[in-house]
Amino acid sequence: MTISGRTKLIAHLGYPTESFKAPMIYNPYFEKHNIDAVVVPMGCKGEDYAAFLKLVFKLSNIHGALVTMPHKVTTVPLLLFAAAARRIPLSLMGMLQYINPTIQFLLGVFLYKEPFSRGQFVGFAFVWAALVLFAGEGYVAISSSADHANNSGGSDGPEENRGSTY
Repeated sequence: MTISGRTKLIAHLGYPTESFKAPMIYNPYFEKHNIDAVVVPMGCKGEDYAAFLKLVFKLSNIHGALVTMPHKVTTVPLLLFAAAARRIPLSLMGMLQYINPTIQFLLGVFLYKEPFSRGQFVGFAFVWAALVLFAGEGYVAISSSADHANNSGGSDGPEENRGSTY
């Protein structure tokens, strides 16, 4: 098997890599059928997986990935999140990114009785005040553009019927 600059890489992601069987199955098959591809074992620990998955797919010659344990459980939510993120505006996505930490904060303070100082409260209040301003500005911008669209093309007053035969 000859690996060139055109060889398609198929990442075999998991940890530990010593037990991986896929390269021993796929690589001989690719060679026998003259397929310019290779399965490469890539040991990636769970805590690094989300960041690594993004980076591995930036490679120009990556063709796919085989995902093994423990990463199968992590991959599904990442794929669902990425698919959903493409369908909504980035401004809304930014707002939604504040909901999860806020829920965690509320659970910590009220359910698990975590300490919450006055300084932390002030910081929390500033962040949410900024979010309210951001959301309000977005609402005003959308409302004014909708009003402008509804009023454009119309006249400011009644038009006279000048020579119309209707």
